[in-house]
Amino acid sequence: MQIGKAFRHLQRFDWLLILGVLVLFVFGVSAIYSVELSREGSEFILVKKQTIAFVLGCIAMIALARFNYLMLRNWGRALYLFGAILLVLVLIFGTTINGTTGWFVIFGISFQPVEFMKIALVIQLARYFGEHASRKFGWKEVFGSGFLVMVPVVLTMLQPDLGSAAILLGLWGVMLFFAGLRWLHAGALFGGVTLMGILGWIFVMADYQKQRLEVFLNPDLDPLETGYNITQAKIAIGSGGFFGRGLGFGSQSQLQFLPESQTDFIFSVIAEELGFFGVCILFLAILLVLWRILRSAKLAKDHFSKFAILGIFGLLTVQYVVNIGVNLSLLPATGIALPFVSAGGTSLLISLAMIGILQSIAVRRRPGDEKIGQMLYNRQANS
Repeated sequence: MQIGKAFRHLQRFDWLLILGVLVLFVFGVSAIYSVELSREGSEFILVKKQTIAFVLGCIAMIALARFNYLMLRNWGRALYLFGAILLVLVLIFGTTINGTTGWFVIFGISFQPVEFMKIALVIQLARYFGEHASRKFGWKEVFGSGFLVMVPVVLTMLQPDLGSAAILLGLWGVMLFFAGLRWLHAGALFGGVTLMGILGWIFVMADYQKQRLEVFLNPDLDPLETGYNITQAKIAIGSGGFFGRGLGFGSQSQLQFLPESQTDFIFSVIAEELGFFGVCILFLAILLVLWRILRSAKLAKDHFSKFAILGIFGLLTVQYVVNIGVNLSLLPATGIALPFVSAGGTSLLISLAMIGILQSIAVRRRPGDEKIGQMLYNRQANS
């Protein structure tokens, strides 16, 4: 009986979404393997860690898929509060890496609390917007959701980790848009974010972070230090050609000219070694993942699941845009990972956990839910 039920759950999985995630992981672990080839005496530790994180993440994904996603609505506040406590504790007891006090390191295993906070914030915002979906969108919804976002944003900026803080703000912006944000609200928020940016520049940002922004606007200011990453990423992407230099044969990654090549600049490694053809497949996999998520949002039969799906969509989209934008020198360096691709166990685990939540919603979908989802969509659009 239990086996039959589990089989029916698997049948209802969104396997195209799983395919997109799997392709992204294969691209990522291949690029990480290539990077480790260049390190003398390498035992491919990063590849092993990434593979272990993927296996654990798949287990978490399947467990969450079997779990009724509606329970998350009841746990939203607790998860959010726990995430906020972790962000406070990491400021006191955390380990500083690259100038950011944002990691707990226990028995050699690192954990970044802001990654957990991302999914906790998605759930709590979905809960909030779901409860207010029947009302006409107004300032109360803007300020109410804004307070929920500002707490983790401020705590993250104190680390200081401006990249992750920007991701949380971007997530909020996407969910506001789908919740019914009006032009007046958008203009006021833009002014508020601009003011926050000015105050952050004066009182919060460290000197190296200010230098990143200055060099982004003019890489020639510091071509051998802060501007070095940008320059090397451009060279790597430009030298890839159509089919690339081949896995393990990229000069920038193999000769270690490209810093953080397994995380922040893994897109540049892929572009150099697999070329335009490989990048196109990567983009297709990303678009497949995002399309399947949006499709799931359209089929959602209740407001909470709809906003949870849109929150996951927003979180992944913002991270993809920021990471690739940095690699293409369209945005300043922020230290944001490429979901399912960059090395990083915490990021991969949380990303797969989000896929598990999506699958939990998908397996509980019934015939006729598409009509219900369309009714919710039309009602929201007309409100």
